[in-house]
Amino acid sequence: MKSIKWQIFFGTALVLLSALWYFVHYLVFHDAHHILIYLIGDIAFVPIEVLLVTLIIHQMLDRKEKHARLEKLNMVIGAFFSEVGTRLLTLFSDYDPGLDKIKEGLIVTGDWSDQDFSSADKHLRNYEFNVDMAQIDPVELRDFLIGKRDFMVRLLENPVLLEHESFTELLRAVFHLTEELASREDLTQLPDSDYEHLGGDIKRAYTLLVDSWLDYMKYLQGNYPYLFSLAMRKNPFDQEASPVVK
Repeated sequence: MKSIKWQIFFGTALVLLSALWYFVHYLVFHDAHHILIYLIGDIAFVPIEVLLVTLIIHQMLDRKEKHARLEKLNMVIGAFFSEVGTRLLTLFSDYDPGLDKIKEGLIVTGDWSDQDFSSADKHLRNYEFNVDMAQIDPVELRDFLIGKRDFMVRLLENPVLLEHESFTELLRAVFHLTEELASREDLTQLPDSDYEHLGGDIKRAYTLLVDSWLDYMKYLQGNYPYLFSLAMRKNPFDQEASPVVK
């Protein structure tokens, strides 16, 4: 309310100031005709000025600002996959009993087009990600995630993530899984019902991880070929992947 009152006051003051200067002009030159010519000319230019400022210049600045925010956001996403995401994807996919159904479609190459990424995304939406809890080592997973907890907390505090709902949801899912695992003193002596509960938390994080990873790979391919090259050589779904260039 105070902001609106201040704007009304400021706008009124500007109009009165303009009227005062026109009045001074008339007192000095006694030429109302001259004043009206320039007044109408200035008013006629207002719509063009609005067009230039709001629809052209503003759009250009807004597009530039969005691009800068996107760059910062993808730097954060890249840091996440370097520190946490790729390792988790490798671990989860190794114990995914149905991975053979989708593995070939996730071996991203430099020849992939937008259509290839779109097809892979559609294919994944029909796949139910799962992890065999009998094979996974919950202690190893807990220790790894606890070691990265401070890093993930700092990511959650980054205001850039407010504009990327899906990645924020991924961070929440991974952080929740970390808290679930850290809350149990002995992960080797849990009832089947609790293993099933943890499996659901892992499945949620796994699904969101794959979706974000595919989007990030597409971004790297189109913007940073050298980062994309390393990401391809570290593909968590390719069991023969190696960072060593051969």
